[in-house]
Amino acid sequence: MLKDNQFAFYNEKQFAKRLTELRQKKGVSARDMSLSIGQCDSYINRIENGRSLPSMTGFFYICEYLGVTPAEFFSYDNADPQTVNALNAALRQLSPRQSEHILAIVNDIIN
Repeated sequence: MLKDNQFAFYNEKQFAKRLTELRQKKGVSARDMSLSIGQCDSYINRIENGRSLPSMTGFFYICEYLGVTPAEFFSYDNADPQTVNALNAALRQLSPRQSEHILAIVNDIIN
């Protein structure tokens, strides 16, 4: 069983890993991201290296910049929430009949 400080360390590592993963998928450097959200140039680097954590407000700016919701940020089983969001938006544009065809194709692919 994890002690409180071990649990916090694990969460910080997971947070840093997820931030790095999402930032790299966006194709932007840590420095550019830091400056784009109005922070000093080493802000994201410090978070990704486990030296600090963002404030709640900072976290919301990070999510907004990355184009993910806070829930999507912590959804580690969904490695690319931007693609899922784009897919959902596209699917909402389809007719019910078109949606059924897409579902049949997806089911065929995964089965």
